[in-house]
Amino acid sequence: MKILVTGGAGFIGANFIYALLRDHAEDELVCLDKLTYAGNIETLKSAMEQPAFRFYRADICDREAVMRIFATERPDAVVNFAAESHVDRSICDPALFLKTNLCGTQVLLDACLSCGVPRFHQVSTDEVYGDLPLEGGAPFTESSPLRASSPYSASKAGADLLVGAYHRTYGLHTTVSRCSNNFGPCQFPEKLIPLAIIHALRGEEIPVYGQGENVRDWLFVEDHCRAIDLILRGGAAGEIYNLGGNCQRDNLSVVRDILALTGGEPSLIRFVADRKGHDLRYAVDFSKAETALGWRPSTPFAEGLARTVDWYLAHRGWWERILSGDYLNSAREV
Repeated sequence: MKILVTGGAGFIGANFIYALLRDHAEDELVCLDKLTYAGNIETLKSAMEQPAFRFYRADICDREAVMRIFATERPDAVVNFAAESHVDRSICDPALFLKTNLCGTQVLLDACLSCGVPRFHQVSTDEVYGDLPLEGGAPFTESSPLRASSPYSASKAGADLLVGAYHRTYGLHTTVSRCSNNFGPCQFPEKLIPLAIIHALRGEEIPVYGQGENVRDWLFVEDHCRAIDLILRGGAAGEIYNLGGNCQRDNLSVVRDILALTGGEPSLIRFVADRKGHDLRYAVDFSKAETALGWRPSTPFAEGLARTVDWYLAHRGWWERILSGDYLNSAREV
């Protein structure tokens, strides 16, 4: 297949590209990315050296640019990772999230119809379901109601509904995956795990919301990429698939695990004012993906976290260039 990956310079998108280059040498990959602050072209340096890979710098909201790329490349499938994804930023600027996550998705869907692209996969989040109490409450299934808590999750829920509407109205073969919190190599330092790792390595305070009691279901990024690949090649048209890590841990425990792996002092933990509308707990039932696709997470949290810490230790230059802002110079050259 020729697969067009949007948002491929971001965390999960880049890991997906490298997984496809490794596992599907027969495929062609086309990456479209706006290179916002969270899209790092340096992450794709090795991919750029592969003859089966091409990169376009473009905004998914730019209809003219998207149509031109689709008409030129004529992909067989689109996997949409492109999104504004940091909840804190969505609280400060909801309009940006609605524009990119909802309107940008519409542009991509329209491009699929216009250029005859038969396959579209939307990468979404378990946050569209809202939250569960800290104790009790069954994990979310694909049929759970959408009760988004933040402008970010509301924009993703809207995009999910739009994707489903394009399947029913226009007959486009669409699928949606809703994943739990990802972690692993190449994650931008604003998210909890990379932020805690980097602060611990630098001997800096690690901010933790509230008392750190909020619970997330952690999924190693390689397991997530494997699931998307299976859905792309075998997912049923119009279906939604939950993807979870089967690993619920509170934020404070995660930070303590990171301190143990990095040799950081517990005194680095600093509790800060809680996020507005902070979801308490996420948990998803991924039995549908397991039954239909034969997928389940295979990386234990402790193993994945150790591998993640090792990656940040081995790639100090990558994240130091982000902290200094120098990585943005590479984006300007594209």
